[in-house]
Amino acid sequence: MDSLIDVIPLYLEGFGMTILLLLVSGVGAFILGVIIAAMRISPLPSLRIFAVAYTETLRNIPLLLVLFFCAFVLPILGVSVGSDPKVGYTLLAIIGLTLYTSPFVAEAVRSGINGVPIGQAEAARSIGMGFGLTLTLVILPQAGRMVVPPLINVFIALTKNTSVAGIFFVNELFSGVQRATRDHGDKVLLMLLFAALLYLLITIPLGQIAGYIEKKVRVLR
Repeated sequence: MDSLIDVIPLYLEGFGMTILLLLVSGVGAFILGVIIAAMRISPLPSLRIFAVAYTETLRNIPLLLVLFFCAFVLPILGVSVGSDPKVGYTLLAIIGLTLYTSPFVAEAVRSGINGVPIGQAEAARSIGMGFGLTLTLVILPQAGRMVVPPLINVFIALTKNTSVAGIFFVNELFSGVQRATRDHGDKVLLMLLFAALLYLLITIPLGQIAGYIEKKVRVLR
């Protein structure tokens, strides 16, 4: 048990980094995903083509490859990691996780938009509202309650995907487990179970929120 107590600082550091990656990447992916979803239904063909290409490309590239590109190729292209490599690689990991997650957010948002009756958009256009106003004032508010449960599932997946960032010099939770087991290899199973518990502290509340909202939406329908 002493070994577990000794490595608690490593776990807490990694847990904090996992939360940071989830929050910052989640917000970034949500904003970018909503923009991509809007482009998917845009009346401009060029925007629709770009959005489809973006979504299909990133959805079908492994996360490992996306993070590899951000960690090693972006610095070559001139994206500096700054004077502190720890901070720099964290920012690059956030970029990679945001890019990888945003297409899944976009598809979740688009599915909610498609669930709004077409008559709502036609009514908005009939009173002179343009695409932007129709989308922001009429379509998205109605799609929102249908979108939240699948979005939370996307963020649960993002929580687990943050573990891949540990390969690229980011001290997230799973990376902390790896460092702890190097010094206390005799209690690997116990340490892995403790790490799993910390992941569950994030994913279980998110799942409960998704279930609660899904029940509310079912009642409203």
